[in-house]
Amino acid sequence: MTNQKPASATIIAQQEVIKKTLPFHDTQDFDDATRGLVARREPSQVTDVDGNVVWDNSTYSFLEGDAPDSVNPSLWRQSQLAAIEGLFEVVPGIYQVRGMDLSNTTIIEGDEGVIVIDTLLTKETGAAALALYREHRGDRPVKAIIYTHSHADHYGGVKGFATQEQVDSGEIRIFAPEGFMEHAVSENVFAGTAMNRRAGYMYGAALARGPQGQVGAGLGQTLSTGEVTLLAPSDIIDTTGHEEVVDGVRMIFQMAPGTEAPAEMLTYFPDFKALCAAEVMTHNFHNLLTLRGAVVRDPHVWSKYTTETIDLFGGDAEVVFASHHWPTWGADRVVEFLSLQRDLYGYVHDQTLRLMNQGLTGPEIAEVIELPPVLENAWSTRGYYGSVSHNVRAIYQRYLGFFDGNPASLWPHVPEEKAKRYAELAGGVDALVANARKAFDEGDFRWAAEVGSHAVFAQPDHAEARDLLADTYEQLGYGAENGPWRTWYLSGATELRDGQFGTPTETNAPDVIANLSPEMLFDAIAIQVNGPKAWDEKLSIDIVLTDADARYRLSLANGVLTYSAAPQKGDADLTITGAKKALPALAAGSADAIAAAGLEVTGDASVLGRLTAVLEPGDKDFAFVTPSLTR
Repeated sequence: MTNQKPASATIIAQQEVIKKTLPFHDTQDFDDATRGLVARREPSQVTDVDGNVVWDNSTYSFLEGDAPDSVNPSLWRQSQLAAIEGLFEVVPGIYQVRGMDLSNTTIIEGDEGVIVIDTLLTKETGAAALALYREHRGDRPVKAIIYTHSHADHYGGVKGFATQEQVDSGEIRIFAPEGFMEHAVSENVFAGTAMNRRAGYMYGAALARGPQGQVGAGLGQTLSTGEVTLLAPSDIIDTTGHEEVVDGVRMIFQMAPGTEAPAEMLTYFPDFKALCAAEVMTHNFHNLLTLRGAVVRDPHVWSKYTTETIDLFGGDAEVVFASHHWPTWGADRVVEFLSLQRDLYGYVHDQTLRLMNQGLTGPEIAEVIELPPVLENAWSTRGYYGSVSHNVRAIYQRYLGFFDGNPASLWPHVPEEKAKRYAELAGGVDALVANARKAFDEGDFRWAAEVGSHAVFAQPDHAEARDLLADTYEQLGYGAENGPWRTWYLSGATELRDGQFGTPTETNAPDVIANLSPEMLFDAIAIQVNGPKAWDEKLSIDIVLTDADARYRLSLANGVLTYSAAPQKGDADLTITGAKKALPALAAGSADAIAAAGLEVTGDASVLGRLTAVLEPGDKDFAFVTPSLTR
């Protein structure tokens, strides 16, 4: 990034206060994060088939010593911990590979082979993790895979561990919680373009790694950039207490839907006295509303399920490990860790509701809420990934929605028009910039960002406004304890200075598209219809699936594409016939793609072109820090 600035006196003073306030003398996490090291991958680089580097943990080698002025010392500490890499023994027979992607993969040894818990984000890092394990523990075959939940960094590397043929033959079983496929696929397709673009900001995809750039995401370091894959589960778990034995390994499942993911489950291994907490309990306050975008999660349910975990396994479990971060050992420490997590989500939920019922709005609650000293000073409850501030506002949104009750909020101008009016009120854009400059010089970066953003939206090509706003975002990033806040601020500064960087990492991969149900595929096409452009278009298409004994009627009218599996009167304008697995070719919208997939087309050949003409794919480079409506 060009024109980077050093930390200001205000930020330096803030960092010094944090160093004196938080318990940096407590190094237990460092002991836990390095415990049981077997070996590290040398060199740490992971490449794809073309030799492109998709992961290189050595780029975080700068994370040594004390925090520099440009990084919140609490986030620096968390990043140091998350960057510790290698193959680790959790207990004899359970091994974790950490520091090879945003997430962990865990390998449980059975009588003859292994059970893999979560597979990292991409095929390349998944395969590298398995190779590291086998190099030091032997070439044991994979007998089963557990997807703990429906986020891509926990299933995307599956083809580094297994093939479709192995799953089809029953050689490898894949366990997943109820609803896994629906949520794994829909989250990455329906709003996938927007989420992936936002994820580029959230994980700092365009930022150089270093003290003035990306230092980590709090939950882990960042996303790998290889191939995201998906194999459908063979076994769906839907009941807490359900037990399975695979290769001599006993597993007891606990359902936790609606916590960190819509479909999620924990797994207890009684013979090892080891609990896999999935991503429900990790060493930070997680997101209730992830900045990349998702449905708001339920902290009340989150807290309740954690209580259930303690009731089910507390006192028996001697180690808890998760899909991110490092394990916690000792029966008493396990219960303490789980209890702190439980109390954190419960407290923030209950206090937000209490203040909400007194009439405070989301931003107001976020400003005044205080955590109890025990939660404030526990490292495992710090807001490295989900902050108290944005989680409180998410709770408000979950219960009351976007509207804060003030009539002035019902019908606001769009940001660009609002900015022009603020500029007029201030006496012009130059006056806005002068006000933002004064706030910046006084260390009031929050107000400098507010005013500076209005200046940029009112006049996007105003060089001084852009430079000042970029400098402001940079200082806010330097001060942020939350990993995604830091990278979001610094990504905004990058785009103001260097231009938009698009979507470097995408999770709506071919394997994900291929696993769409017909109904989900039709929905995915429907959300691409440009409504006004299609107002006067009317057409119908029958989809006949020869291997599923199913027939659908797609209809486009009044700018909306609908579908039905019920018997229809009359013939459709066009009929497409073929196997279900070939149906994703329809998303391409071209006759050539449909023919190449082996689908047969009969009827009015112009219909497909008419449909394609009104489809509008998402924009992978839409604006955040400058106006979007004028692009």
